[in-house]
Formats: sequence, structure tokens, C-alpha cells
Amino acid sequence: MLRGRGGCYKHTFYGIESHRCMETTPSLACANKCVFCWRHHTNPVGTEWRWKMDPAEKILKEAVENHQNLIRQFRGVPGVIPERLQEGLVVKHCALSLVGEPIMYPEINAFLHLLHQRQISSFLVTNAQFPDEIRSLVPVTQLYVSVDASTRESLKKIDRPLFRDFWERFLASLRALGEKKQRTVYRLTLVKAWNVDEMMAYAELIALGQPDFIEVKGVTYCGESSASTLTMANVPWHLEVVHFVKQLADLLPDYDIACEHEHSNCLLLAHHKFRVDGEWWTWIDYSRFHQLVQRYEESGGRETFSTLDYVARTPSWAVFGSQERGFDPSDTRFQKKNKTKDLSGC
Repeated sequence: MLRGRGGCYKHTFYGIESHRCMETTPSLACANKCVFCWRHHTNPVGTEWRWKMDPAEKILKEAVENHQNLIRQFRGVPGVIPERLQEGLVVKHCALSLVGEPIMYPEINAFLHLLHQRQISSFLVTNAQFPDEIRSLVPVTQLYVSVDASTRESLKKIDRPLFRDFWERFLASLRALGEKKQRTVYRLTLVKAWNVDEMMAYAELIALGQPDFIEVKGVTYCGESSASTLTMANVPWHLEVVHFVKQLADLLPDYDIACEHEHSNCLLLAHHKFRVDGEWWTWIDYSRFHQLVQRYEESGGRETFSTLDYVARTPSWAVFGSQERGFDPSDTRFQKKNKTKDLSGC
């Protein structure tokens, strides 16, 4: 994004400015040991908080400083656009999903409050093992649950959860997500030969939590690890992901394919309520969200709001079936010389 070469899939799906998105987490720990964990299991694991706790103010202050230091390191890098470098120093979004389980952090609601005070949107991801914490969570811009498998057996095989009652917790987390009034997302990671054949079971889980959106992404191979048997053979081609999503959409009468981000091997299913007069409205009006969450806090939670109160129209280039395949035409797509221009199978 700093070099004008395109943003991440969240830019295509929701209008995030990727260079202004701070990835962080208040908790390095997790209750799962997923086979595709990009940290190769160097992070701590546990079923409850048992570590030294930094206050929310300290975490946010140092996270912003580290984001700014990261952006500054790109000063002078060939191709970096000066205006975007300056923009990148001002954080507008926070993805609470870098590693670990953010809602394990005891002061997660205080942390979210501080983000919203600074006009920073919140995208929080949970691994669906803490249903009570999901229920007690204050409004976030967008709340995700990772749905890495759709049966007890495959979830145990892929996520390798620590809780003995992991399946019951998983289902309870999906039900808790369904109670939320703000934007909710199921995030499905397709692992070839492991979980791509569970179509009906996925449809049943979607009916359970009724998310606003369903992101379906091919697994990213992060290198060989002694903690996992995952290989490049488990990474599906983009056409395979498209085929899976089309089949899944056929089983979901209330959803359809809204967006595609080909170069991230990712598609977005959206509930029909986000299609207005033939146009998709999957993007987010961030200014409106901050107005609404401020009213919510000032009223002590009495003045609530819903997902449709802060939607924005999805641009044509981001819609599934567009010629751009989810690449923002205001940027320039960079391809290696030995790559062909037709990347439909990637």
C-alpha cells in the first residue's frame, strides 16, 4: 500500500487503508495450537490468563509507537509514496489478530474503549473457545470467529485445542456471536485434504451463529515446522477456493458471494441484507461507527446500534465477478517478470 501496489483483502472487502492498519494483540497466549499457526508455536498457550498484565494504556501507547517506527523504516525505500508514508503514521484501524487470543486479556474492553476514543476502528478475532468473554465484549467495529473446521474430529485435528470441552465451547461461541448487534464474521481457512469436504456441516454452523459475513481463505503455508505436518500440498488454488465458496453459497439461501480478493486467495460471502437495490454495501462508514459507539458509551450502553447503521457502498472493482478481481485500480499491480498476467489459478 505504501508503494501503491495494492492493499490487503480487508481493503477490498471493507475499505480499510492497509498502511494505516495496526496489527497487534494484548495477549500472546492462545488456547489452540493450530497446525497452520504462522508463529510455529513459539507463543505461549493456556486456558486462562496467568501472566503479567500490562495496563491497556501502556499496550496501546507502545503499539502505536511500534507501528509508527515500522512505517518510518520505509522512508527512502524505492517506490514508497511520500503522502502514504505520512498517512501511515496516523493509525486508523487496529487488527487484534496478530497472534494469540485477544479476549483472554482481562482488560480487553478497556483497550477497545481506548481505541475508539482515538478514532481507531477495531477488528477483533477470536478462536471460538471463550463464549462468556464474547458475550461480555463491548461493541467492536467487526467481530470475527475463526471457524477452521466444521466437525468435532476435524476441529481437534486442525486447531488442536487445549480445552477438553472444546467442541461445546466452540458451539457456544458461535451462539454468542449470533447475539451481537454489530458486524460479525465467520473466518474459514481452507486446508486442502483436511477440511474442504465438510460442506453441509459448515452450512449448519453458519445457521447457528448467523454471521453478517463469511470470509473464506485458502491456508497460507508459512514454512516447514516440526509442530505441524502442513505442506504446500495443503494450499488450495484460487479456483478451488472459488469452487468451494460457490458450492457453499448454494446451501445458504440468505447469503451470496459479494467480493473477491484474488491475490490473497480469499472471497467474501455476505448476507442479503447488505445488498440494496442490486448493489453491495459491505464497506464501513468509519466516521459513523465512531459517532455511534460514542453515543453508546455516553448512554451507558442504553443507546445501542446495529450493523446496518454504519455501512458504506462497495466499489464496483471489489465486487465478485469484476475484471479487477478485487485489486484497487487506483494502485498498480506488480508482478514478477517470470509470472504470467493471468493469475486466475493462483
